[in-house]
Amino acid sequence: MSYQLGGIIALLALGSVLVARRAKGEGAFYRGLSADGAAPGLITLIFSQVTTWIFARSLMNAAILGFYYGIWGTLAYAAYYLSFFVGGRIIDHLRFEQGHESIQSFLNDRFGGWGTACYNFVIGVRLVSEVFANLLVIGLLLGEAGSNAYTLAVVGLALVTLGYSMFGGLNASLRTDLFQMLLFIAVLALLLISVFGAGLGSGEQLLFKPFDITEPGPILLLVALLQVWSYPMHDPVMMDRGFLADRDTTRRSFLHAGWISALCILAFGSLGVIAGSEAGDGEAMNAVLQRLLGDTIMLLFSTALVISAMSTLDSTLSSSAKLVAVDMGWVAPTLKNGRIAMALFMLAGVLLVFWGNQDLFSAVAVSGTASMYLAPVVFFSLWGNRRDIPLWSYLASFALALSGAVLYFTESSGYSALLGDAHKYTKLLWISVTVLLLGCLLFWVGGRLQTAARPIPVAVE
Repeated sequence: MSYQLGGIIALLALGSVLVARRAKGEGAFYRGLSADGAAPGLITLIFSQVTTWIFARSLMNAAILGFYYGIWGTLAYAAYYLSFFVGGRIIDHLRFEQGHESIQSFLNDRFGGWGTACYNFVIGVRLVSEVFANLLVIGLLLGEAGSNAYTLAVVGLALVTLGYSMFGGLNASLRTDLFQMLLFIAVLALLLISVFGAGLGSGEQLLFKPFDITEPGPILLLVALLQVWSYPMHDPVMMDRGFLADRDTTRRSFLHAGWISALCILAFGSLGVIAGSEAGDGEAMNAVLQRLLGDTIMLLFSTALVISAMSTLDSTLSSSAKLVAVDMGWVAPTLKNGRIAMALFMLAGVLLVFWGNQDLFSAVAVSGTASMYLAPVVFFSLWGNRRDIPLWSYLASFALALSGAVLYFTESSGYSALLGDAHKYTKLLWISVTVLLLGCLLFWVGGRLQTAARPIPVAVE
């Protein structure tokens, strides 16, 4: 099957290259404008949002969580897609009500240079992790880690995606997202028809794990519902697409992308649930699916992962170029500098594939926990429009969230056991609750102290 999948990857790469157009100016490269200067339309934005968030890591995570924890594990991962609804409100307030052109502009206005520096650090890590995770999934589809097939798959996909991304920037990403999403929908439909047509997917199979609030699946669902308030703001791919079109188009794109992507994740994750209900002792998910579905359907399964990986990689590279050249302003926003930034982020992701941690969900959990410092920013500074929050509250919340992310990584990886022998998702829930509550408390106390320190105006008679 590896040869067949390799051929499919080559065809998808060729199709993406043909669909992409060369960017002739900064507007096309960084803002996705068409050749005549028009902003992307509603369908393009919706499909771009969906396909860049239904990435290979997400599909694989949804299936793996379903395999181990039943439908509750898949629902937990799908809950992260509520981020679209929260993200839509964030963009609406930030851009259309307060007039900011980027997240960095808003944070600089409220917290100065430190505000943007902390944010840029978090999203820089996020972008590198996205490159790493999607390349990793494709490598593992074609061979064991360290094998020639694995290495060739990672390097080959990296070079092809980098090539057409550098060629057309964000405009190419939007165009290929549309092409890749149409293919993904077709492949997912064929996959589901094949699975349910084979008599799989009964209610008994989908509910083989009963609901128990103490089990990892429901606990992870609670974690997602806590992290979803900050998660979208730290995702530059989602946020960048909120600054491309008019207000009505932007609102509708976030709304429709939310329910479409959640349904896709649930549908794909159900395959993992079915596999979990039929698994023998010690049997891996892919082995169960291979036994249940056969080579042809498993080829469709792998094809869906490849499509989603490519769509996310080109969007991640476009956001990386914008981060360095536009949002951070480290270099002039020229086509050359944007392409260099893309190459450096891709290189960092490739290096992590060969020398990094290969736990896919760890990247999501660590990233999501670090992003929680933004929850009080959203609640107090953005939606509450509070301008009296001091810098120390922001920095303390950032340090708290970053510490929580590091603690979860060390606990889940076995480097520490400070939180005892509880399941790693139970630990993640404790950490998330602590970071969210203390972060909000820091903002509340900071605002109160600022108010109390203000001089009382004296009436002049």
